[in-house]
Amino acid sequence: MLAPIALTCGEPAGIGPEIVVKARQILRNEIPFFWMGDPRHLPPGSGHRIITTPAEAADVPGDLLPVLPHPFAQPATSGHITYANARGVVEVIARCVRLVQEGKASAICTAPIHKKALQDGAGFKHPGHTEYLAFLAGVDRVVMMLASPDLRVVPATIHIPIAEVPRQLTPALLEEVIRITEAGLRRDFGLPRPRIAVAGLNPHAGEDGAMGQEELRFIRPLIQRLSEEGMAIRGPLPADTMFHSRARATYDVAICMYHDQALIPIKTIDFDGGVNVTLGLPFVRSSPDHGTALDIAGKGIAEPGSLVAALRMAQKMATARKA
Repeated sequence: MLAPIALTCGEPAGIGPEIVVKARQILRNEIPFFWMGDPRHLPPGSGHRIITTPAEAADVPGDLLPVLPHPFAQPATSGHITYANARGVVEVIARCVRLVQEGKASAICTAPIHKKALQDGAGFKHPGHTEYLAFLAGVDRVVMMLASPDLRVVPATIHIPIAEVPRQLTPALLEEVIRITEAGLRRDFGLPRPRIAVAGLNPHAGEDGAMGQEELRFIRPLIQRLSEEGMAIRGPLPADTMFHSRARATYDVAICMYHDQALIPIKTIDFDGGVNVTLGLPFVRSSPDHGTALDIAGKGIAEPGSLVAALRMAQKMATARKA
């Protein structure tokens, strides 16, 4: 039997506290999980039960949210950052990672954080969640994958200006991203031989050098070499023809060259059901594919669909990894 999933609180002034209560109402006892945070930050009147260990989450009735409490410096005001609470957000992430490393949780699911609040309020030195989790795990390179039932995408470069992409997209980086993705799909998704499609960097995948040289210089030779090793991989493919339904049926994951090339298609196809997954960690991590949404926090209108999908995916990945 799997241990429960650890769900971090994320930014308490955002929609995280609201959507976790809604997610529990939808999932009830379908997936054992617990929320770690300050109970004061939950919406007023939210039914919850304080637990002292993760194992107790399985015994909490489905109409109550299991809460493993972590005290914060201040109460939270929806839509308004309280910088004194930033350190608590970081501590919750680290504490949940320790629980999953100790086997007391089967996976970690992270609610959205507000990066600037963490930087200004807690001196947070990492670009985001993914990099901090890699630091805590002692891993040099991890891969961000966005996944939904209809599409999985991996951006080889992530949160950098578009002008930096050609400089940072090196042959070594691209090969590492592809190898981590292939291994992650085998280990965490149960795919014995994942089919990988690789996008080109330039329009029309460079059109034989007429629109760019990166495809000829290193993307195509790398794909050829990995194919000769036995990997089910093809490309580089024109990005503008990779994401219609017939094309998607021919691969299990699309490796893209930069952030928007990957995220625009998946958010267009399944805005509410997309899940952020980190591959290459020694534990399972998923996250809803949206931000803190401070502008609608506390209004009762936030949709929990992506968090529900993230919890379900975390359970599937943990089950596959255990198998």
